[in-house]
Amino acid sequence: MKIVRFLSSKDKVCLGHQYDGDTAAVLDGDVFGPMTDTGMRAAVKKVLPPVDPPAVLCIGLNYKLHAKETGLPLPQYPVLFMKNPAAASGHKNPIVIPAVCADPDEVDYEAELAVVIKEDTKDIPVENALDAVLGYCCANDVSARRWQKHAGGGQWIRGKSYDGFCPFGPALVTPDEIKNPQDLSIQCRVNGQTMQKSRTSDMIFSVARIISYLSEATTLKAGTLILTGTPEGVGFTRKPPVYLRPGDLVAVEIEGLGILENPVA
Repeated sequence: MKIVRFLSSKDKVCLGHQYDGDTAAVLDGDVFGPMTDTGMRAAVKKVLPPVDPPAVLCIGLNYKLHAKETGLPLPQYPVLFMKNPAAASGHKNPIVIPAVCADPDEVDYEAELAVVIKEDTKDIPVENALDAVLGYCCANDVSARRWQKHAGGGQWIRGKSYDGFCPFGPALVTPDEIKNPQDLSIQCRVNGQTMQKSRTSDMIFSVARIISYLSEATTLKAGTLILTGTPEGVGFTRKPPVYLRPGDLVAVEIEGLGILENPVA
């Protein structure tokens, strides 16, 4: 099932499926529990993030060709950083370039496969790790490169955490629809031009390995959002570099998960 969370025309937060771009079939229940179709459809005023994540955990340098384009060695362990959960945003919501990003050559795109944890999880072995998945989404790890590299004091969190810098969706796709998360096409388009195109088979650490690693001696709360890394083709590595500008439209498409679109403002 592809589950959307949205604001209805009556400003009510709803869950739904069979989203057609304007309306959705309304579900009764909770995204972490049983849900039933009410038989009603509702107008979608605004698409919300599929969940409100208590934490956003991100993996850097997790595609072989992306590590190569940055000139960095392949990591021995998953490279972990975080984003402020308040950065979470939904499909069609704008990526707003904040005033603190004074340098116009700064804000970059990163297409990523995202995973949502379904229940509190700790010390889960790799072979069972996918059992902890509530669903999968497209995500964009929007990054202010100057803040990430220099202005943030050497830490990545600041440059990755501005409001709207973590759009994910458009829907939460349940695991029964994704048989193998390590064999999905993934791409990013800016204004219709393909900037990133790869497959999740290029990951250095699998989704299962990432979940198991992150859960070692650490509780992953239900709803935790995990971004699993971006493939090659990000803006700052291009010659000449490509950065986002107001008026741009960014689309992240992953096989089986749909297309996440966000305008830049």
